[in-house]
Amino acid sequence: MLIHGAGKVSLPRSIVTIGAFDGVHRGHQTLIKGIAQRGRMLKVPSVVYTFDPPPRAFFQNARTLSPIHEKIRRMQVLGLDHCIVAAFNQNFLQQTAYQFIDELQQLNPVEIVVGKDFRFGRNRTGDITLLKECFKVRVIEPVFCSKGKVISSTRIRELVGRGENQQAFSLLGWPV
Repeated sequence: MLIHGAGKVSLPRSIVTIGAFDGVHRGHQTLIKGIAQRGRMLKVPSVVYTFDPPPRAFFQNARTLSPIHEKIRRMQVLGLDHCIVAAFNQNFLQQTAYQFIDELQQLNPVEIVVGKDFRFGRNRTGDITLLKECFKVRVIEPVFCSKGKVISSTRIRELVGRGENQQAFSLLGWPV
């Protein structure tokens, strides 16, 4: 897997997913493996676009489940071709939704896969509707655990905060 800074790579075609991927939990793993598999099927590189630190850590001082080097290591074993890491800082926050779209266009995505609450750009002005104006977009549903609850980084952070590390581990699929 090749690792790039934001805006530092151009590809002739790709399949892209975008997100914080904090913890690279079982839900993320399902998505990332699917992107890698679809990329191989379409004969295009698979790309994860992620952030360091995760937005919740930046805005809410939330615990980070996996530092960037660990996040990259975990993603690498899932079969991706490229990982783009954007420095999530005040400069990144000034980027407009259209500037972010311009950056994505450098990747020439045949498809972008995001969650249903995906927002981007300064003040979160970009949404899925805007993204669909420029790209083929597939919106994925959340992944649920065997107990029927959504697997999310927020939920895992709450479990760790309560000392329920075994349950957090079962959702992560990695040690806490």
